Amino acid sequence: MDLEAVYEIGRLKYRYLRALDTKAWDDLGETMLPEATATYSEYLQFESRDAFIGFMRNTLGPRVITEHHCDHPEIDVDGDTATGIWYQSDTVLIPEHNMLMRGAAYYDDRYVRGRDGQWKILHTGYARTYEVVYSITDLPGFRLTSNRWGPVAQPPASA
Repeated sequence: MDLEAVYEIGRLKYRYLRALDTKAWDDLGETMLPEATATYSEYLQFESRDAFIGFMRNTLGPRVITEHHCDHPEIDVDGDTATGIWYQSDTVLIPEHNMLMRGAAYYDDRYVRGRDGQWKILHTGYARTYEVVYSITDLPGFRLTSNRWGPVAQPPASA
């Protein structure tokens, strides 16, 4: 087993997640090949890195807070190509729409090592195991107290 490649692919996936959650769109793009594809359901399929990044930039703008975690990687390396299965859990918070979503899925990725020795994502996507959506007003005591991209809830007057 090529443990160095497994380690590098793990770092690549973590960089992908960090860039997604911090809205670092150029960094996210750097994790993928230009011809990379992405499939998140039968309704969300992208045939290029630019199409995918454009969608994420427009959909997950500053009014949307996301948190993605991936672990339990199963990475198989075959020369300069590799596959990866990752368990993923995520939270999406959209205060302006009074929405909190939680879910889990299994990512199914393909990677390619370039001539420069750097691994890039050739394909990414996941199949959900579950997804739930809450109305924030249905969560007693919920208060957003920090938001890197926008306003936070004000404490009650009695606080």
